[in-house]
Amino acid sequence: MSIGEDIVLAVVEGLTEFLPVSSTGHMIIASSLMGIASDQFVKTFTVAIQLGAITSVVILYWKRFFQSINFYLKLFVAFIPAAVIGFLLGDYIDQLLERIEVVAWMLILGGILFLFIDRLFSNQDKSAQEPSMTSAFKIGFFQCIALVPGVSRSAATIIGGLTQKLSKQAAAEFSFFLAVPTMFAATAYKLLKYYKAGGSFEQAEIIDLAIGNVVAFVVALLAIKYFIRFISTHGFKVFGYYRIAVGLIILILYYSGASVSIF
Repeated sequence: MSIGEDIVLAVVEGLTEFLPVSSTGHMIIASSLMGIASDQFVKTFTVAIQLGAITSVVILYWKRFFQSINFYLKLFVAFIPAAVIGFLLGDYIDQLLERIEVVAWMLILGGILFLFIDRLFSNQDKSAQEPSMTSAFKIGFFQCIALVPGVSRSAATIIGGLTQKLSKQAAAEFSFFLAVPTMFAATAYKLLKYYKAGGSFEQAEIIDLAIGNVVAFVVALLAIKYFIRFISTHGFKVFGYYRIAVGLIILILYYSGASVSIF
């Protein structure tokens, strides 16, 4: 990978990790458009740079990470469902990552849901600013849906939070917090898997990872700040239109026989 490709993928990761548009789907699309060669390191890179993005959450919300042990218990119980299912279905999920039409359809279906999500939850009591232990566990099951590429981890967990009567801001923030253990575990697992498969982490690869994580960190800092402000004022509908538009473009290209090379 070139430095330019590192930066582009990291910018895409930083922008989309915490937005309900699917960071994995967008990195697959970006990689396809740039014609990045398929190899194990590229797959590892796209997961490992999530570490930079989630570090931005710890920096922005550092006080919350020191407030109580109960905070960590909620994250742990919310993390369990995706960890178990991800471990059991890991190989199948990797196969789905190679199917760009799956990404497209999930973007469209999720987009349709987001057109109505504000209305669906407009009349419920959304005064809760933190989930209970039970609610956190339920949100964790919503995160499992995001194991399908194109769904969006952020979208799934925010919707999960809204079903548990959290405010939009509280649902989004818990989604951010839950990303920390989830993405850390995914990164560690992917790096270990790459190493066991014979990956040597040569100097060039270490430089790629360093650049990717730094860029993803900086971009994610800005994305999180503006996202919270945006959804509090405008809601989620615009993300629905965006997802549908991107998904339709991909399907048109795919079914028209256009050459789309993915991982």
